[in-house]
This record gives sequence, C-alpha cells and structure tokens, in this order.
Amino acid sequence: MRPARRTGAACLLVLGLAGPALAQDEGRKLFNGGVTPSCAICHTLKDAGAAGEIGPSLDELKPDAARVAKALRTGIGQMPAFPQLTDAQVQALARYIEQATR
Repeated sequence: MRPARRTGAACLLVLGLAGPALAQDEGRKLFNGGVTPSCAICHTLKDAGAAGEIGPSLDELKPDAARVAKALRTGIGQMPAFPQLTDAQVQALARYIEQATR
C-alpha cells in the first residue's frame, strides 16, 4: 500500500508542477493564433515572438491578469471584445500575458 501512496503523491507533485507550464503553453497558443484576430497581430510580446504595432507593447505595459481579462471580455479602445473565448481561455491568456511580462 505504501508504494501506491508514494506513486500517488509523486503524480500529484508532477501534475502540480506541470500545471503552470501547461497553462503558459495554452496562453501562448491563444495569443499567437487561438483567437481572431490574433493578439500577436496587434501587440508586441517578446515571449510570444510577436511584434505587432497597432496596440500597445505588452512588454512595456506589463498588465496584470485582471486588466487583460477585462480587456478581453469588454474590449478597450480599438481592441474588440472576444466573446468567443471561454472563461478558462480568458484566464489562461490573461495569466500568460501577466507572467510573460514580469
């Protein structure tokens, strides 16, 4: 029984460590083409390899996840809202941008 517990604990540890990396990958994919129009068309974000010049440089703006999520849900300035995104996608994208610009 002990080996099963150790294995279970090890799996939880690995999943816990992999979770943020998987979320970052999902956020990066969404940023680079998972939405239309793509975030990368308008915004500069070094981590994503994006050099858009229409919207502000996210590397310079360094928005927190709440600000990004609000912009995605309601739009801001010339940026449209993205109602096609699920709450999970909004959160993945918002956390990705926040962490990529720290």
